[in-house]
Amino acid sequence: MTYAVRRFLQLLLLCLALSPLTTNAADSSQFFDQSLGDFKADLADALKEGKKGMLIMFESEDCPFCRMMKSQILNREDVQTYFRKHFAIVAVDVLGSVTMSDFSGKTLTQKDYARVQKLRGTPTFVFVGPGGKEMTRYVGATRDAKEFLELGRYVAEGHWQTQGFGQFYPASRR
Repeated sequence: MTYAVRRFLQLLLLCLALSPLTTNAADSSQFFDQSLGDFKADLADALKEGKKGMLIMFESEDCPFCRMMKSQILNREDVQTYFRKHFAIVAVDVLGSVTMSDFSGKTLTQKDYARVQKLRGTPTFVFVGPGGKEMTRYVGATRDAKEFLELGRYVAEGHWQTQGFGQFYPASRR
């Protein structure tokens, strides 16, 4: 084997070793549903399909924690499968000028909707149930996929009605 071929194979192996493993990864854009921006209709469709409600991720393009969630958690097949089973999922750009319709049917931009929601930071995950009622809100990135999955379970199983996520999550790890 010539030096050039050996060197090429070494570089190829190095590239493969450093590339992310895709056995449990998908594209994070697959996490979000296609929405026409009518949240009232999206929620009604989700409830008809037997889902618990909607999950809205408020994000910003410049948010490093949003990017981390997308690259390390939302791109996982197990996360996508669980959340798609239980929720319609949409993203809202907190600086976006795209027009949308909220749960009451009011038309406004994504930026204005985020302002009405009184966000404290990005990412913020808001779970909305029947009637457009907020079930729970989680501000910031979760530590890992397990915590994000537990957040979904917390809402899907109705634990949000009796306790805060801070009480639920430590108990669920036992």
